[in-house]
Amino acid sequence: MRSMFVMTIKFMLVFLLAINYTGGEVQARHHAKITNKVKKLVNANSNAASKVKRFVINSLLEQMINPVFVKAVKAQNSRGISMAAINKIDEEWKAAEDFLEIHDKMMTGKCADEVRRLAGKYKAIGETFVMDNQGANVCQNELTGDYWQGDEAKWKNSFARGAGGLDIGVEKLDTSTNIVLQQISLPIIDEKGKVIGAICFGIKTNKL
Repeated sequence: MRSMFVMTIKFMLVFLLAINYTGGEVQARHHAKITNKVKKLVNANSNAASKVKRFVINSLLEQMINPVFVKAVKAQNSRGISMAAINKIDEEWKAAEDFLEIHDKMMTGKCADEVRRLAGKYKAIGETFVMDNQGANVCQNELTGDYWQGDEAKWKNSFARGAGGLDIGVEKLDTSTNIVLQQISLPIIDEKGKVIGAICFGIKTNKL
């Protein structure tokens, strides 16, 4: 009786381990699929110089699964903020002449600290911000011109309706920072391999 009980427990453990292993394999494959897709899009893009492409592939693609960004985006997505509320914040953000509470919220906390850490590690990284599944800001290292990015290519092409993609803008003067940047936008992917948001890196190409 005892031996049968032990065998049953062992079988259950093996079964559970097999499920976890298979689930992990599926997630890993999904991550790899999206990463390879984005990598191909980077290589095929005509807006970026070779040095920019190398930097994106070697240093930025791994940030798509950065656990700090994933956690922050998931938390904001779970709040289910309505578009009406997002639009209201966006209007207040663009009209503000003084520092708002929402500005402080976007530039403090672990997510914003992680953006600043990356900007400190890579001198080519300038204005950078993380976005949720509706294109609203989650965190940033410098104040953006607006709060909602959902109507812009940087979010539309990188989030890609949950499929994950890429957006590479042309080099231009960023009026909010007065620095010439090239914006590179990538999807944020959670632990299950699901695209949950996006991140836009402002790259100082002269620093590469």
